Amino acid sequence: MSKQRIAIIGAGPSGIAALRAFQSAQRQGAKIPEVVCFEKQDDWGGQWNYNWRSGIDKYGEPVHSSMYRNLWSNGPKEALEFAEYTFDEHFGRPISSYPPREALWDYIDGRVRKTDVKDKVQFSTAVRWIEYNGEDDNFTVTVENLRSKTTSSSEFDRVIVATGHFSFPNVPDVKGIETFPGTLHHAHDFRGAEKLADKRVLLIGASYSAEDIGVQAFKMGARSVTMSYRTRPQGYKWPEGMEELPGIDHFDGETVHFINGETREFDAVILCTGYLHKYPFLASDLALSSPNNIYPAGLYRGVVWQKNPKLYYLGAQDQWFTFNMFDAQAWYVRDLIMGRAKLPSAEERAAHVKQWRARFQALDGDADDVQFQADYIRDLIEATDYPMFDLDEVVRIFLAWKEDKKQNILTYRDKQHRSVMTGTMAAEHHTTWLNELDDSLERYLSTPERSDIEELVHGKPEEAEPAAKA
Repeated sequence: MSKQRIAIIGAGPSGIAALRAFQSAQRQGAKIPEVVCFEKQDDWGGQWNYNWRSGIDKYGEPVHSSMYRNLWSNGPKEALEFAEYTFDEHFGRPISSYPPREALWDYIDGRVRKTDVKDKVQFSTAVRWIEYNGEDDNFTVTVENLRSKTTSSSEFDRVIVATGHFSFPNVPDVKGIETFPGTLHHAHDFRGAEKLADKRVLLIGASYSAEDIGVQAFKMGARSVTMSYRTRPQGYKWPEGMEELPGIDHFDGETVHFINGETREFDAVILCTGYLHKYPFLASDLALSSPNNIYPAGLYRGVVWQKNPKLYYLGAQDQWFTFNMFDAQAWYVRDLIMGRAKLPSAEERAAHVKQWRARFQALDGDADDVQFQADYIRDLIEATDYPMFDLDEVVRIFLAWKEDKKQNILTYRDKQHRSVMTGTMAAEHHTTWLNELDDSLERYLSTPERSDIEELVHGKPEEAEPAAKA
């Protein structure tokens, strides 16, 4: 029997998780399939691979990443920590609970930096088309090397789609928006808040992008920040200069009319209106089409395409958990491919999906959502050899994070949480988030001296708690 060939589409956190899953099995002495990963960017990291470009990249391809320069984690790192590669192991000491972008990319990269899995990735390679060959029960994957501008096709037994779903912006029509004379773009193209200083900023949307870009704009000196919600406000205790208003009736030049009758004038508008599930390299019978939710229809155990169980999706859900959920999914998909886990019949899979979808549709609020996703991850981990961790404690951390945000949306990133993997308490960052204007890795890991005033307010810095052994 010939060796299976596996195609992984994308080398972001989900694709790296798949590569790492196969590598883990190989380290334990297992014979793994031939794995080829295609990544259209020049390096891996997906969203975390920041690029100053927006719109079209240097190859003429749509820019994948929605990352902006001064992003800091908006959720506790203790909730996304890899179970088999901890922050303690990577940094060698405790760090804060809300690292900046560069630190998180370094952590993602660090887990596989010293392995040979990068050799399995064909970078600067865009997947153009994937076709299922029914007679041969395999897939033809057609790709283009963006550097050499050459196109090639080859056959694979299985395909893992790990491209994520935060790259194709959802851009709604708003009456009169074409008359707006200021800057206007989607959050996908937002690259930094510095240019919003002294601007009157409107964010259309009421989810994480609007919240984070809103506080970034406030931090960088925007004159005012207004967020427009469609269904319900975020409801935080916004500082003076930030507000929420209901939906927009229409634009009239720089004046925006809201449905409650109020008007405001703006210099900059950012559409924080979400993203589309879009897979231009897949035919409609293979492509997931779903709203952004935590249990999309059509995927058995959230990963196996019900219509063709040789096609898998990683990270297709709306996400509370991120990196460690991608791991749990990747480990399970690996075991299905290698025959370590048994795939039920189509009827059994459909019944399983129906059961979980019914539970999903009965969820009521954030606490239900995060517990549901924890239970989903537990279900996957119990089917594999991925290290189990205290998922219920992570749920508690998420809920504490939500409460911290309710108390003060500008200071929640200054809080510390304890790792469920090592027991290490996060360090206090040397500078409060609101006052930290340098988000480089070098600055983040430095220990700058405190001014006399800072020592009066915070006291002298104490020695960090030593990292516990994993």
